Amino acid sequence: MAMTKAKTKEIVEKFASKPTDTGSPSVQVALITERIQYLSKHQTTAPKDHSTKRGLAMLVAKRKRFLAYIEKHDKEEYKKVIKALGLRK
Repeated sequence: MAMTKAKTKEIVEKFASKPTDTGSPSVQVALITERIQYLSKHQTTAPKDHSTKRGLAMLVAKRKRFLAYIEKHDKEEYKKVIKALGLRK
């Protein structure tokens, strides 16, 4: 099942710097990561779904750009996001 409004709200509340913050890079990385996890699971059950494969690759690239931006502008925020999402080892 795709991401629900409740799940989106939960993620936004966890990563937002203030209550109305929905567009900060940290929030966007968290939302994209959730979508990537969902599409990865879908891809394992439907390996011939090429549009999902392309969409997944595009989301991974977008997340990579957001993470590069966060790392460049705020190293502490980058470390916090990486640790919270478990992206790097």
